Amino acid sequence: MPADPVPNAFYAQSGGVTAVINASALAVIETARNHPDKIGQVYAGKNGILGALREELIDVSRETPEKIKGLLTTPSGAFGSCRYKLKGIEDNRAEYERLIEVFKAHNIRYFFYNGGGDSADTCQKVSEIGAKMGFPLQAIHVPKTIDNDLPFTDNCPGFGSVAKYVALSTQEAALDIASMCATSTKVFILEVMGRHAGWIAGAAGLAARSEAEAPHIILFPEIAFDETRFLAKVEQTVEKFGFCVIVASEGTQTADGELLSGSKSRDAFGHVQLGGLAPKLANLIKQAHGYKYHWAVADYLQRAARHIASQTDLDQAYALGKAAVEMAAAGENAVMPTIVRVMDAPYEWTIGRAPLNEVANQEKLMPKSFFTADGFGITDEARRYFAPLIIGEAYPPYRNGLPDYVTLENHLLAQKLPTDNRW
Repeated sequence: MPADPVPNAFYAQSGGVTAVINASALAVIETARNHPDKIGQVYAGKNGILGALREELIDVSRETPEKIKGLLTTPSGAFGSCRYKLKGIEDNRAEYERLIEVFKAHNIRYFFYNGGGDSADTCQKVSEIGAKMGFPLQAIHVPKTIDNDLPFTDNCPGFGSVAKYVALSTQEAALDIASMCATSTKVFILEVMGRHAGWIAGAAGLAARSEAEAPHIILFPEIAFDETRFLAKVEQTVEKFGFCVIVASEGTQTADGELLSGSKSRDAFGHVQLGGLAPKLANLIKQAHGYKYHWAVADYLQRAARHIASQTDLDQAYALGKAAVEMAAAGENAVMPTIVRVMDAPYEWTIGRAPLNEVANQEKLMPKSFFTADGFGITDEARRYFAPLIIGEAYPPYRNGLPDYVTLENHLLAQKLPTDNRW
């Protein structure tokens, strides 16, 4: 009898993308090719898990070797990402039956999902499909999130590059404000991402090597916002240094949990749509002190800034994608490879692992020891944590003055099942 065909792998990207998520994708593709006896083809989902539900599977083998290699230096999600949360199998069995149908049709036995906390939840649910529906699947979560809030891993791929971008932007903007503050702008506010955890805002603190240097004030979701204390700190800073630079986490909230920015809109994961914190803070300052101000929202710029990516971040993104495939090839299931810090200086790290049932839907906040006593800055302990994550410049290739990023063809496999328009 002929031997059974080698099973294939499904890789997909989920949630907000990063400057280095495609490095993890490259690692999955290249490492899978090093295990031809265990893993056949690698198919990528068009727009995340939706690619599986819609049977829109990208045939990675049809891309040129040059374009596949170009993933290492290209930001965003090369295969398309999505915000889609699988329901519990008891609540919507049809989703899981559809996944199994698609995986069976294309001989897929490996599932690699590249995302954050909600994606870990999806990966965990997929890992349970085999046991509950009689179809063996190995599901490995490949961590990434600029929010740096996944538990069990020292840090998350994507964060180091955002941290570098935000610290650099704060430093450069502060030089601008300092040069003009005698006769013009005295307050600058940079709004950064961070719903419940202030890791990104905290990393901006690396730009300040002394009390006089920006950022002078950092607002964290973990520290309750006190308007009176905040306005007093702004005034004190302007009087002492001539200007004040503020970095504010979008999730900044009052003691009773009210978000300073937010709306009634929610995304597919059920998260409140955030935004608008910087102008709100600027108006408070204007009304209280009359200072001229400017504000900016880092938004997509911070997570797409591949031109100033951290080499450490890039190395870790690739290493975790590689580790995920090696874990699958070794027979592991329902796990997430992690980064384990060995030493701060010189910085050393290694690969660990965490069970998905403990990772999914958990958030890692900044520890209290990272905040200064007044709650407006970071401690030396925090600096030791952040500092190595932004080390190294992983510049992409340039052509005619701009980064030479790749765009994949993303050829879809021929569908084997009837079209299903529910997703």
